[in-house]
Amino acid sequence: MKVLIAGGGIGGLAAAAALLQRGVDVEVYEQASELKEVGAGIQISPNGNKVLDALGVFQTLKSLSCDPERKEFRLWNSGKPWPMFTLGKSVIEKYGYPYLTVYRPDLHQTLADRVRALKPDAIHLSSGAAGCEQSASGVTLVLRDGRRVAGDVLIGADGVRSVVRNTLWGPTDPGFSGMVAWRGLIPMENLPEHMRGSVGTTWIGPGGHAVTYPLHHATIMNFVATIEGKTWTAATGSELGTTEECLADFAGWHPEVQMLIRQSPRLIKWALMQRDPIPAWTQGRITLLGDAAHATLPFLAQGAVHSIEDGMVLARCLEGQTTEQAAAALQRYESARIDRTSRMVRGATANTERFHSRELATEVSAERYLGQEWSAAPIFERYDWLYRYDANTASL
Repeated sequence: MKVLIAGGGIGGLAAAAALLQRGVDVEVYEQASELKEVGAGIQISPNGNKVLDALGVFQTLKSLSCDPERKEFRLWNSGKPWPMFTLGKSVIEKYGYPYLTVYRPDLHQTLADRVRALKPDAIHLSSGAAGCEQSASGVTLVLRDGRRVAGDVLIGADGVRSVVRNTLWGPTDPGFSGMVAWRGLIPMENLPEHMRGSVGTTWIGPGGHAVTYPLHHATIMNFVATIEGKTWTAATGSELGTTEECLADFAGWHPEVQMLIRQSPRLIKWALMQRDPIPAWTQGRITLLGDAAHATLPFLAQGAVHSIEDGMVLARCLEGQTTEQAAAALQRYESARIDRTSRMVRGATANTERFHSRELATEVSAERYLGQEWSAAPIFERYDWLYRYDANTASL
């Protein structure tokens, strides 16, 4: 069986590695002329690290990443801390793997190296998807330069504006949520000592929140600040922003948040896209993976992790199958993943209100709200089902 993957991002590469490990031939077609990721931080919870270990890349990634001691909330104006959950050894004891904060290019490069170790010529650059076709016996991926590539199965891992998805179902791109995320990477030495801790911090306030955590051997502090009530007119999903606009969006927030904004050498604005879970993502020999299938707001920190999970479950479903069995195998993959990923999408959307509640306006109402929404019981209910899952062994 030959599997074609449109998209060489984290999900596409994870799927390629998992398939190649199982003896399934793979070709990855990536639109970029150079295989690289946007510099940013991502969080890899234990359920993601289980898969990365099975792919043979966990130890390499762990050596490049950070293992925070805890996650905590801080109130937007006073800075008062509120515990979220303990990380470090307690997470390993509970789920078998740590909770890592990862520099996205490190993860992307580690997965690309693994794919190339398994098949040196698997990744094709400057090969963006323009469309796709299928018959009872195979698939064709049509590339932007006019090339036509034949295979037995096609995986659309081509992101929120998926060409593969839109070819199959018509225009289905997510819409702008009204929220913009400001992203910055701050050299750790630019921050005072008390702001360099091995902690994942979420500043929460009415209408916005900001997240920080260390990356890349704790040499970088990742900064992401989300604000409601924005408009978006750019043709692309991101653009360079200004310190002045970001400071205006977070006027009145704690001086440490203001410092993080000022110390970011560059601030990129990202339009946050949103869509309800789609009811199906497989047609015949073509299916979707990652953001193409289940685009989500980033408020459960599971977007990259769920793409990695998708790749492993997909590979397990295709392992040992004949080309005649391919369509049925893809339906098994969708059935195994769609309830979990739909719950993730809805959970991330629900966290928007929890991070941005108007109850956070004053310390008195915030204390009451945090006790109600972010005490031990609701935190366990929201996150335990995510972290306990194992894509390597989940029923198919």
